[in-house]
Amino acid sequence: MDLHTITDVRDARLREPWRAGDAWLGGGTYLFSEPQPQLRRLIDLSRLGWEPLTRHADGSLEIAATCTIAQLSRFGRGSLRAPAAPLFEQCCRAFLASFKIWNMATVGGNLCNGLPAGPMISLTAALDGSCLLQAQDGSAREVKVADFVRGAGVKDLAAGELLRSVTLPGRALECRTAFRQASLYGLGRSGALVIGTLDPVDGSLAVTVTAATTRPFRFWFPLPPTAARLRAAVDSAVSGSEWFDDIHGLPEWRRHMGLRLAEEVRRELTHTFERGEL
Repeated sequence: MDLHTITDVRDARLREPWRAGDAWLGGGTYLFSEPQPQLRRLIDLSRLGWEPLTRHADGSLEIAATCTIAQLSRFGRGSLRAPAAPLFEQCCRAFLASFKIWNMATVGGNLCNGLPAGPMISLTAALDGSCLLQAQDGSAREVKVADFVRGAGVKDLAAGELLRSVTLPGRALECRTAFRQASLYGLGRSGALVIGTLDPVDGSLAVTVTAATTRPFRFWFPLPPTAARLRAAVDSAVSGSEWFDDIHGLPEWRRHMGLRLAEEVRRELTHTFERGEL
């Protein structure tokens, strides 16, 4: 789609002052998908030369905001030697997008859109990721992915602030994972996406609910919970209005599927099969 209100596209390396009507341009797959009448200038990040994926000495993985879905997929399938590696491809496949989108869409763009069905939000929140945010004055701050997305399309970003990267701790990459996704249609947008991670060191279990909710909810238990405790934790944390409501699923259905998939990942990772639950 042509953006008729855009009067200029600038190189981010110029570090020009931010002004009203500016927007960061990564892959542009969202920006150019619908009208953006409030925008006047795009700041292009493509020439900053950020390394897409960096494995640090402590085992953590830093994913640049400009890393494309195709790059992340290849890394998860080929270069990443960790128990959580299959989760990368599972979340990439949750896009249900063409190869053209995969080669342009970025991890940072998916997070900054803040859409409930954003699978990069699901992946990075489930693996306890932290966002590195850079302000216009050069200062930086970190915020957990689970706290970065505050609601449907609502992010913890100030005017002109930039998502530089997301870092996944090495310990999270060593976790066993379980992935569940549900949609109203065979090839439809995620109506519920639940990921479980089991820490092999201390036996703790984390269950992250996304797509069904307006923002990511990550539940951490020092020991694997019972089905009843997990269900109670979800129901006490997610209010009625936080179960997302749109054409891809009613809140009642999303709650049902969120709870059902959460129990499935709990059972898969803990090998407990209580009778008569869900």
